[in-house]
Amino acid sequence: MSKIIFSSMISVGNLSRYPIKAALVLLLFLLSACSPAPQEFLRISGMTMGTSYHITLRNPGDWTEPALKEALDERLAAFNQIASTYIPDSELSRLNAMPAGEWRQITPMLFDILVLSVEVSWLSNGAFDVTVGPLVDLWGFGPEKHDGKPDENAVKHALEEVGFDRIELDLTDHRLRKGAPLRIDLSAVAKGYGVDAVALWLESLGSADYLVEIGGEMRVAGLSPRGDQWRIGVESPDLEMDKTTPILLGNIGVATSGDYRNYFEENGVRYSHTIDPRTGRPITHNLASVTVLDPSCAFADAMATAFSVLGGDRTIELAEQLDIPVYLIEKTESGFSSRYSSSFAPYLEQAEK
Repeated sequence: MSKIIFSSMISVGNLSRYPIKAALVLLLFLLSACSPAPQEFLRISGMTMGTSYHITLRNPGDWTEPALKEALDERLAAFNQIASTYIPDSELSRLNAMPAGEWRQITPMLFDILVLSVEVSWLSNGAFDVTVGPLVDLWGFGPEKHDGKPDENAVKHALEEVGFDRIELDLTDHRLRKGAPLRIDLSAVAKGYGVDAVALWLESLGSADYLVEIGGEMRVAGLSPRGDQWRIGVESPDLEMDKTTPILLGNIGVATSGDYRNYFEENGVRYSHTIDPRTGRPITHNLASVTVLDPSCAFADAMATAFSVLGGDRTIELAEQLDIPVYLIEKTESGFSSRYSSSFAPYLEQAEK
């Protein structure tokens, strides 16, 4: 069992406000059916973390779009140098190469991500686990794609290399020690954390009205270019239907996770890319998509992955317990149906007015 020094110091209530994969199932309704945006709004886009980013913001000063994009790209590159598993000399890559049992001091940003990740693991009873990589690779959903179900011995062996409870964190000195040769992968939380980091940077420049989106995860604040709340739509997993559920947002993060586009079939059995770290096997329930709202996009990102593993009934139960706004889309015999936690209802009611 790991020594989670911080667990008695950060309450569940504070966790969702912690200062700081999902399929792209969010459609922005920013420019459709509205007049051209005022000149004081800037729009910049680019690539980061193997995906795209899009930012719309009210100009916080005398910035030009090229200057703001250059400054942003520098910050995103620095973040990748900390948290990427694809950069051989990133801080995370060096941490993964570190032998078990050795303490190492890490940067505050990486430490923050790991604190939040392990807390979400405890909240979800292990449904979220940043050490799940060996299992993802085994089932053919890692960097080297392959189809086919692994044998039981391979699953058992991979499970021995997984376990968030073997990550030991020292809150006082920002140190980490692995209780086993674990490989940490932050892909299920890094985009959300990156969104938060960019949002906080924009606020530090004086911007109060913005939308930040990285790979489908996003955070909004203030007013949209239309002069009202930001409006987005949650896309239906039914690829034959052009259907979205509109929601209105203000000062909140949004993350969506879904497994309906990434899977393989063998002998008539469908194997999802979402792996349950507790069993070592793909999920088998009918939850197709889950959207989570929280002021911290990083928390929403991690919880969306955890809920995707837990399934609909357990998700609603835990969301009600923690007062988390959650919107679910589930596969049924006749198509798809939706349900949501009680704290999500106001966002739908506002959009329908």
